[in-house]
Amino acid sequence: MNKPLISILIVNWNTCRLTCDCIRSVIDQTRCDYEIIVVDNASGDGSAEQIRSQFKDVTLIANKENNGFAAANNEAMKDAKGRYLLLLNSDTIVLDGAIDKTIQFADKNPDAAVVGCKMLNPDMSLQRNCFMFPSLLNMFLMSTYLYKAFGRSRFYTRERMSYWNYDTVRQVDVVTGCFMLVRREAIEAVGGMDESFFMYAEETDWCYRFKQAGYKVLYTPSASIIHFGGQSSKMVSQMALQVHASVLFFIRKHKGRLQYAIACLLTSLFFIVRLPVWGGIWLLKRTDAAAQKTKLYAYGALAALAGVEALSVKGDECHVAENTIR
Repeated sequence: MNKPLISILIVNWNTCRLTCDCIRSVIDQTRCDYEIIVVDNASGDGSAEQIRSQFKDVTLIANKENNGFAAANNEAMKDAKGRYLLLLNSDTIVLDGAIDKTIQFADKNPDAAVVGCKMLNPDMSLQRNCFMFPSLLNMFLMSTYLYKAFGRSRFYTRERMSYWNYDTVRQVDVVTGCFMLVRREAIEAVGGMDESFFMYAEETDWCYRFKQAGYKVLYTPSASIIHFGGQSSKMVSQMALQVHASVLFFIRKHKGRLQYAIACLLTSLFFIVRLPVWGGIWLLKRTDAAAQKTKLYAYGALAALAGVEALSVKGDECHVAENTIR
């Protein structure tokens, strides 16, 4: 039996309907030889049974516990046979042959370890999925709101690349793991995802390691998908802490102790700057949302000073938010 050109890896946790819709869109929109591997991270909504019964050609790995996004993808990679591997979020819809188009682009760019495509919100507006690597400068610009104050500036909005409209091919630092086409030979060179990142920044770390090994990370606008998550209005507030914790872990891993110590101070500053705003809103309006935000920022300001472990969200809160906001 011939090996598939691409292995499509989907991690599911209690998103049965979304995952099934995602699989159907892959089947409807993909013409190349492919295999689909779904890793179910101990869902409680009957996902594994539904996927197994509805999609006979899908390889299902049913885990007994949730070990996180990176660990699940690494598990799927062990069984994957494709020349390319695609990390695809369960809450996505593939549009207009997007997988085939991305492979065609990757074939023409053999020095690219990772290729990302255009990501759209459900209303078809642009969803930004390319970023710069975390750095002390970028953290300072974010913490102090300078990126907002100078929103048209190429320099101040550099981390989120807000100046760019995503209509051109571009070499970038990071593409998000929602749709991440990866060359097998590049994975063999640098290894899989770092499972120390339970949630967030695992793809940032991976892209960094690919670049360190001499590969490129590229974005192409020739293919598009819809991503239902990733919208700020749906963010579970506690997971804002985990985003910052993962960034701090990245800095500690790759930049050393001094930069890590400064990064902790800048993260605390991020919460301190926002604390008076939400505290004032709570004093004026006395809403539960404002009270929750005020407590969150007060806790974050103190926890960041203690470092990654204090800031990280543990246990069920991570599991609840994992597929909601990724």
